[in-house]
Amino acid sequence: MKQNQKTRVIPAEFILPFILVTTLFSLWGFANDITNPMVAAFRTILLISNFESSLVQFAFYTGYCLMAIPAALFIRRFNYKKGILVGLFLYAAGCVLFIPAGNAMAFWAFLMAYFVMTCGLSFLETTANPYILSMGAGETSTRRLNFAQAFNPMGSILGMFIAKNLILANLDPTTEAERLAMVNTNPEALSKIQQADLSVVSAPYLILGAVVFAFFLLFLMAKLPKVVTDTANKLSLKQTMKKLIHNKIYLWSILAQAVYVGVQIMVWTFIIQYAESELGMPKKTAQAYNIAAMAIFVSSRFICTFLLKFFKPAQLLATLAIAGAMFTLGAILLPNAPYVEDQYFGAYWGLFSLVAISACMSLMFPTIYGIALKGMGDEAKLASAGLIVAIGGAAILPPIQGWLIDKAVWFGESLSAIRISFVLSLVCFIIIAIYGRWVQKLRASQE
Repeated sequence: MKQNQKTRVIPAEFILPFILVTTLFSLWGFANDITNPMVAAFRTILLISNFESSLVQFAFYTGYCLMAIPAALFIRRFNYKKGILVGLFLYAAGCVLFIPAGNAMAFWAFLMAYFVMTCGLSFLETTANPYILSMGAGETSTRRLNFAQAFNPMGSILGMFIAKNLILANLDPTTEAERLAMVNTNPEALSKIQQADLSVVSAPYLILGAVVFAFFLLFLMAKLPKVVTDTANKLSLKQTMKKLIHNKIYLWSILAQAVYVGVQIMVWTFIIQYAESELGMPKKTAQAYNIAAMAIFVSSRFICTFLLKFFKPAQLLATLAIAGAMFTLGAILLPNAPYVEDQYFGAYWGLFSLVAISACMSLMFPTIYGIALKGMGDEAKLASAGLIVAIGGAAILPPIQGWLIDKAVWFGESLSAIRISFVLSLVCFIIIAIYGRWVQKLRASQE
């Protein structure tokens, strides 16, 4: 019986806390993917460039970067439960800030609301990921985290659905060209349209804030078990940093995580712009492809978690990165037939390739996370922060892609700017494939 207990992915005594903490993965998945379509929405509502609108992602993921290390030091000083409570409070507070931002019609105020919200998400991710890893035997930690992360896309799909049906579908139908003409001819009418649209954007975030606060109360009352790292003798901060700096796998994992999160957000953020630019597809219809991509992502996560029983994590990671690179090339090079109204399926080969990338990405975040933190004890609290800081790849890369879309006019008619901008994603997948193969060889030589 003891041997059986050791090999269980989730030991019996951790099942209830595992379920409770796993709900957090859906909460931040919802925030991530209700936000991605807002890049295109803000561009149209406020008549700003692709680069400026992509600052939504910059503000969103900068919060992760700046708060990750303070969050790690906090949970190192206190415990996982208190880290979760701080995260939920900041998350709810950021959502509430959308109301004054909408009333002020100020883009910078929306950016500040996103920043505060993701300071909370940073606390949650820095806390929940190592907590899940610690809920059982070390040899099953990567499978346990992959299983917990499988519930993240469920929140993402709900966020995408809300964005499609409650936000994008309810925006004023006035086109971007018509709005630009109104700047000089009828600025008062334009202002009313913008105010109404920003109210549509803000309302779901206020509801989200109420839901998150309810989770705050739930966790406040819940009794979460302490794990070994909550009570173990803690290494000094200096000792911990020294060990991490000399851990090659951990350092390369930070790079791999940065480019992975960057490519994930680029693919999901710019599906709408790709479909609009290449096929002439309206935003609401294009968002359906984002939802399809996430459905594929969810299905693939469960399949890949099962495959980890038969393949080494790094081996499967490298294989999927190569496949992701091939689909990215398809998005860049394959043709797309013009969109026909209410026709979701046609010869949209480039768009289909872009959607298919999600099948390859599903394994990557938790697998890189598990590889990086494997075998760490209390060090995992601070090491986790480095991997959350790596989410800054999503703060940097989408604005670069947005800039390319705005400025890449030198490719002429051979390749459009939106197509060539996905070269960034191609480079990211190549880096991840090299990382996976390197870890595979290194681990094999150590066995």
